[in-house]
Amino acid sequence: MFVKEVTVQNQVGLHARPATFFIQKANEYKSSIWVEKEERRVNAKSLLGVLSLGIVGGTTIKIIADGSDEQQAVDGLIKLVESGFIE
Repeated sequence: MFVKEVTVQNQVGLHARPATFFIQKANEYKSSIWVEKEERRVNAKSLLGVLSLGIVGGTTIKIIADGSDEQQAVDGLIKLVESGFIE
């Protein structure tokens, strides 16, 4: 299991379009991936799950992955979040 924290930089947070980019990126990996905000953890490959967290700009989240490419998955998603969801 590999875990890292990241602060969401863009103002709108993880809503609609950025969440779609996030999920598409998460689906590129074989590992199971979760996003955690405070005490809630959801599947990072689920649009409804990610949207249900209500992540806004400035929120710190944890990205957790478990599997054969867990470190690449977490690092790739952290990079996407830090870029402000610009691929």
